Order: sequence, then C-alpha cells, then structure tokens
Amino acid sequence: MQTAERAAHELLSTATAKGQVTIPVEVRRLLGLAAHDQVVFVVEDDQVRIVPRTGGVVARTAGALKGPEPVRSAEGLRTLAEEALAEDVRERSGG
Repeated sequence: MQTAERAAHELLSTATAKGQVTIPVEVRRLLGLAAHDQVVFVVEDDQVRIVPRTGGVVARTAGALKGPEPVRSAEGLRTLAEEALAEDVRERSGG
C-alpha cells in the first residue's frame, strides 16, 4: 500500500510592529480564504495551525439585510398580510 507524500515548502511573511502578517496568496487559496474572512489559530503541542473560521456565507452575512422594523412572529406577519388583503379588497370594491 502506497502512502501519499506531501511536498513541503516554506513561505515567508514578515511580522509588522503590531504583530500583523500577510497570509501568502498560495495559503489563502489553499484555505479558500477571501477578503474579510476570519481565521482561527489552533495551538497544539507547541505547533500552530491556521484554519478558516467555519460558519460559511450564512454566518458572514447574517444581519446584513436587517431592516429598520422589528422582527415579527409568524402570527404577526399573518395578521399584517390579512389586513393588507382586506384593505386591497375594500379599495377594489370602492368602499
């Protein structure tokens, strides 16, 4: 049985005075990172791994389309729809 060997190579990045580093494009592609994605630093046995934060697009965009009105229950939405339909019927019947 053959085992797959991984080709190891190093990629260099320099830390700024604030401790920031740029993740090389090859690593960003490998991790599937896009602008503004978050990463997690996993520390195990004196080793550090960088992994993308899970949650996907739903977690990243949650609340992005939030409107100015309060969240309504299903019953509240049903009542609003019934009132709108009743108003529409009144306007069409001339009353």
